[in-house]
Amino acid sequence: MIGISKLYLGQAEASDPLRYGRRSADLPSHLLQFSQDKKPIVVWNVTQRCNLRCKHCYAAGEPDPAKELTTAECHRAIDGVADFGCPVILFSGGEPFMRPDLLELAAHARERGRRVVFSTNGTLITPALADKIKALGASYVGISIDGVRETHDAFRGVPGAYDRSLAAIRACRDAGVKVGLRVTLTRANVREIPAIFRLMREERIPRICLYHLVYSGRGANLRADDLSHAETRAAVDRIIDETKASFDAGHPLEVLTVDNHADAPYLWLRMVREGNPRAEDVLALLRMNGGNSSGNGLSCVSWDGTVYPDQFWRDKPLGNVRDKPFGEIWGNPPADSLLAWLRDKPAHVTGRCRACRFLSICGGNFRARGEAATGDVWGEDPACYLTDEEILGTP
Repeated sequence: MIGISKLYLGQAEASDPLRYGRRSADLPSHLLQFSQDKKPIVVWNVTQRCNLRCKHCYAAGEPDPAKELTTAECHRAIDGVADFGCPVILFSGGEPFMRPDLLELAAHARERGRRVVFSTNGTLITPALADKIKALGASYVGISIDGVRETHDAFRGVPGAYDRSLAAIRACRDAGVKVGLRVTLTRANVREIPAIFRLMREERIPRICLYHLVYSGRGANLRADDLSHAETRAAVDRIIDETKASFDAGHPLEVLTVDNHADAPYLWLRMVREGNPRAEDVLALLRMNGGNSSGNGLSCVSWDGTVYPDQFWRDKPLGNVRDKPFGEIWGNPPADSLLAWLRDKPAHVTGRCRACRFLSICGGNFRARGEAATGDVWGEDPACYLTDEEILGTP
């Protein structure tokens, strides 16, 4: 995740220690607050079931509830995650609220001292459910909105989905639950970035994550709808501009872009061009963040207990929490394993990445997308939109 509001505008945000929590010997004294050991955030796809049929769903497939972890198995899995010290469990799906025991699982995670986050389409959240989410102490609910009404409903495959999701946003807000938007950018909705920011100001929505498309699940069928490099650059600039405009108008927002780590050097290069005095501090924070953290700062547990390096890489199983605790799967992997290689990506990436001066702050970008495009786990991610001149630092 690239914190546009944090990096470009200097806004302090709740997840700063998680996002910039690597040790650094050369850390400036005023950034030492972020220096700490880092354990992975766990994205837990608790079910494959869903009440919508989204075009870009990475968890696409025919749901089989019989394969899902039982409630008792989920409790043991949560204990394993907590024992390993993972700070956050993000409950996702499918649609997580299709699972009747979801709040029980979330409550157990809270009892074990974990931060609890939900990623949902929102259509099942009523005011009464929002009150329960508030009562259990969830940190955040991210609700997917992929454009204004007609565009969103087309993405989600169900008429009326937008109005139901918007009602859920209002219910969470009114219950005192921090709520935000999740947007996946394609050519079908990129023109609606200004409208989405306007919606946030009108509805007092404090946070947004704008995702670049990953070619996984049904998203693999949308490559032709992915943004070109020029379109991506324009979209990122528009996101930065809209963020600043909201701040200037007295509506500060938490704005992040996700799943394209080229956004980090692109943002820094813009700050350098503009003579922003914070540019060097931002570069230090980006180096601490390290870019793509699949297999290191980010993990995924699937509905059947399989552990993956991230939620998009469904053909890279690492183990199963039915067989052993999460920490035994994630910690100290063998030197010749994918998990170990992902923690030393600069030694393995190929192509332009090897010569890129930003490799330490990008981390080789998204490996699932690079493999989908090239057939090689270490192949170039086609979504990197930096020019050869930018990556080499030449005039």
